[in-house]
Amino acid sequence: MRFEMLYSKIHRAVVSDANLNYVGSITIDRDLMDAARLRVGQKVEIVNINNGERFSTYVIEGARGEKDICLNGAAARKAEVGDRVIIIAYASMSDDEIENFKPHVILVDSDNNIEEIRDFVG
Repeated sequence: MRFEMLYSKIHRAVVSDANLNYVGSITIDRDLMDAARLRVGQKVEIVNINNGERFSTYVIEGARGEKDICLNGAAARKAEVGDRVIIIAYASMSDDEIENFKPHVILVDSDNNIEEIRDFVG
C-alpha cells in the first residue's frame, strides 16, 4: 500500500508577481526550489493564507537569488501580490519509506529569504 505524504513545503512565502497571461504554473526561485527539494514540473498545492484559496499547479524554475514566487495563468486569479502562501509538495510512499523519510520545511521571511530549514515533526 502507498500513502500520499508530505514531501516538503515552503511556509509563508510572499507572492511577488501574478501573470495572468502566462500558460500556467508557479515560478519559484531556484534557491527555494533546491531548499525544498522541488523539481521542475512537480505538482504542488498552494494555500493562500490571506484568502483561504487552495489549488494545485506545477513548478517552473525561477532565477536563482531573485526570491520570486509568481503565480501564472489561472492561478494568478487565486492570489494578489503580497499575499502569503504555503507551497506544499506530497510524495507517494510505502510504509518503509514513511518510517525513514523526514519532510523539509522551509521558513521564509517577508522578502522570501530562507530563515530556517527544518525537518517536519508532526
